[in-house]
Amino acid sequence: MSLTFHWFLPTNGDSRHVVGGGHGTPATASGRDRPPTVAYLSQIAKAAEDLGFVGALTPTGAWCEDAWLTTAMVSRHTERLKFLVAFRPGFVSPTLAAQMAATFQRHSGGRLLLNVVTGGESHEQRAYGDFLDKDDRYRRTGEFLEIVRKLWDGKTVDLHGEHLRVEDARLARVPDPVPEIYFGGSSPIAGEVAARHVDVYLTWGEPPAQVAEKIARLRKLAAEQGRTLRFGIRLHVITRDTARQAWAEADRLLAGFDPETVKSVQAGLARSESEGQRRMLALHGGSRDGLEIHPNLWAGIGLVRGGAGTALVGSHDEVADRIKEYHALGIDEFVLSGYPHLEEAYWFGEGVLPRLAAQGLWRHPAGQASAGPAQVPFAG
Repeated sequence: MSLTFHWFLPTNGDSRHVVGGGHGTPATASGRDRPPTVAYLSQIAKAAEDLGFVGALTPTGAWCEDAWLTTAMVSRHTERLKFLVAFRPGFVSPTLAAQMAATFQRHSGGRLLLNVVTGGESHEQRAYGDFLDKDDRYRRTGEFLEIVRKLWDGKTVDLHGEHLRVEDARLARVPDPVPEIYFGGSSPIAGEVAARHVDVYLTWGEPPAQVAEKIARLRKLAAEQGRTLRFGIRLHVITRDTARQAWAEADRLLAGFDPETVKSVQAGLARSESEGQRRMLALHGGSRDGLEIHPNLWAGIGLVRGGAGTALVGSHDEVADRIKEYHALGIDEFVLSGYPHLEEAYWFGEGVLPRLAAQGLWRHPAGQASAGPAQVPFAG
């Protein structure tokens, strides 16, 4: 099976420095370096498409632009790239969401993927009028996905749930193809929702041993429901011709972290109810020391950014080896990003993807032989 790679659209702004924030904390000032205009995001999307990425994740939250509207605009500037649109079920009715997805599929040529984000920050949820607690939000997500799935199957839906109620709901036109649903969550109740309803379970970039435990648990839960899941991982990347160059770039990014910004972001993230965010914070403990938590896995990003806080750092060969390590655990999809997103897409696409292609682990979705020239360091 060929590995699948997705890139990221930084709708909170981009920079040669890490754009921090997220998960209930505001984007840092570096996000103003390259504003998230449709023109710039389209440039990233087109580069990702040409290099061989299948899709591009667009985040959700008060700290970034709306994912639905932004991707609808950017899709007009691409031909093949899919859009992994993150959205929160509590902010829109299930019938409307199912209709929006169907419309997106028709107008984009079937290029929508959905990343369902239940929401781990009650204070941010309340700003949008959502006052449920975390466990109830997950229960509502389950009801939401049950309704949406039935609507996409062309059924007329009547459901009187604990949190959602629809009567005589149906779609005039169902999506073709039906969008795949991506979903992440480390708490027990999140696992139950994933096992029943989703196609791809996403984890943030934890060390392989922790990822293996999570995959085993989700496989068991899905099997109990008579289902199987695919697995993906969300990581940043810093890949260069040599390991020395890659770690020098990581050191440069770390040097740009203002101590007061780190303190403020960490205090904000500590309020998060997300189990996944708690696990991310535990990888670095707020310290700049000991950030390489597994060979080539660097936890520095998480000092200033919520959500995905780890990066693969190393030579192209080393990064390819870590990808193969995660793949051996059961990870088939990789959702990647890097600062700045335009340049880092080329570093990965021209450096790592050809190496994986040469080993039969990846092929360009458009059928090209490789993503570009692989720069092999001179070994004299």
